[in-house]
Parts: sequence; structure tokens; C-alpha cells
Amino acid sequence: VQLVESGGGSVQAGGSLRLSCAASPNTYSSSYCMSWFRQAAGKRREWVSSITTTGGAASAQSVKDRFTASRDNAKNTLYLQMNNLKPEDTAVYYCARARFTYCTDSPADYAYWGQGTQVTVSS
Repeated sequence: VQLVESGGGSVQAGGSLRLSCAASPNTYSSSYCMSWFRQAAGKRREWVSSITTTGGAASAQSVKDRFTASRDNAKNTLYLQMNNLKPEDTAVYYCARARFTYCTDSPADYAYWGQGTQVTVSS
């Protein structure tokens, strides 16, 4: 059971990053919702974006129109394309697999988590 994020880094405001989340075959399943969360220093973990089993994506209002989640079931991989980054997007970003086929925004509904990747946006 393994989820491994990559693609984080430091960028200036307005820049872009693409995060990837590679899952071991026994973790990833096209039958479960996959999501991205983030946690800034001193703050609670918050939902960012989800992608359903059929490819439907949803994002938090704070990142809507800037971040897009996608998945490649053949590669057992989840992605998060982040455009027009802002300093308030600075956080550790985590991918997670839900306990269910449907998506929620509650961390408690996710069974498996990656180790996280740092994203830092400077002004």
C-alpha cells in the first residue's frame, strides 16, 4: 500500500506546477475516488480537488479555475495541475485514496495517504 507524490517545489506567484501521485497496484483502483489535500503550517488539512472513478473533477472554491485534478488509470497515477499559483497556496500537498467510490472533502473518509510534497509560492 503506497502513494508517492512528486513535483513539488518553489515557484514565484503566477507560476505553475504539476504534481504527480504514483500508487502501488494494490492501493490504486479505478473504483475509488482519488483526491488532493493540502496542509499549511499551523493549519488544518484541507481538501483541494477530487476526481471520481469516471473522471469527473471537482475543486475547492479557493483553487477553482486554477487547479485541475486528473487520473491515468493505466499508469495508476493521479495528477494535479496548478496554474496561477499564489503565496496562499504554499503548503504540503497530499494525495489520498478514498474509502469509497464517491468523493468527499473530509480527510477521515480517506484510507491511504502519501507522504506529501512541499509547494512554496513566493510573491
